[in-house]
Amino acid sequence: MKKSIIALLMAVVMILSLAACGEKAPAEAPAEETPAEAPAEETPAEETPAEAPAEAEAKVGETVLKCAFNQTIDNPEAQTLLKLSDDLYDATEGRYSIEVYPDAQLGDQAQTLEQVTMGTLDMALVANAVVETYAPDFAILGTPYVYDSIEHQQKVFESGKLADLYATTEPLGFTVLSTYSLGARNLYTRDKAVTTPDELKGMKIRVMGSETCIDMMNAMGGVGTPMAQGDVYSAIQTGTLDGAENNIITYVDLVQYEVAPYYNLTGHLMIPDELVIANDVLASMSEEDQAALKKLANESIAYMFDLCAELRSDYEAKAEEKGVTITEADVPAFQECCKDLIQEVANKTEITKGVYEAILSLR
Repeated sequence: MKKSIIALLMAVVMILSLAACGEKAPAEAPAEETPAEAPAEETPAEETPAEAPAEAEAKVGETVLKCAFNQTIDNPEAQTLLKLSDDLYDATEGRYSIEVYPDAQLGDQAQTLEQVTMGTLDMALVANAVVETYAPDFAILGTPYVYDSIEHQQKVFESGKLADLYATTEPLGFTVLSTYSLGARNLYTRDKAVTTPDELKGMKIRVMGSETCIDMMNAMGGVGTPMAQGDVYSAIQTGTLDGAENNIITYVDLVQYEVAPYYNLTGHLMIPDELVIANDVLASMSEEDQAALKKLANESIAYMFDLCAELRSDYEAKAEEKGVTITEADVPAFQECCKDLIQEVANKTEITKGVYEAILSLR
């Protein structure tokens, strides 16, 4: 009887062993597929050395400040922000860096400035015309023909004489760190070249959404039509607009030459762009780190202007390669049209008077 039981137990063990062996087959299948998958796994590993330099160059601080920007990452202003981020990282010993969100990923300029004022976004780089809607005295910085040259404008921005103007934004929830410019803005049109106020008469031209910009275009002979930048291409394409105005870098980067191939050198405006930061974010930094950010932001102005100077002639050549007709305009005639507007803006308040006098003193 005992022998029978032992024999039975041994048989059961053998059956279970065979069953267990049968269950291993599915588990082994993936192992058999591994060699076939190996090349795919090796590909990323082979790419790692090529990617390593880019990763090594990115300096990410303990606190990363998000900064919105409405144009491409290749834009000189965006490149300036990237350099500012690295410099800030070094100056604060890794405590802070800046992450740039280009192409209006976080909203258009009006939306991102509103987010900064509410404290839901750390930083933004926005046009002076947008800042003007919060702090009207900023209109003096975006008045037509107020600067003699791009070099004159740079002197104004680096002079320290805009401190009183900048202080007007602090009660609104944000602080201006620096002011940049991509250079002179010019008219570009869909159907014909424009060289005089008479030729511009009645044409619908896109401008930024500020009273000063609208008044400027109307004074020059056109019909100032405010519109978000993202809608401009299609509006010109469909004939809703006859043209727009912007610097050569933005004009080319946004490929608006495809719908408006006449670039007219009116040089009417050198509209600034302000780098702003939420008050609460700035206040959360130590005094030492605040001082470092402000110092570096001011120093970045020269870098940005130099970078733009190098690019402008290249962009003019690119535009001509794309079939753009670049035409000299009667600048004195357009300047004469804007004289009254300049005086009106300059004499609005004591602050605008002071800024205008500072601008004149630096010519």
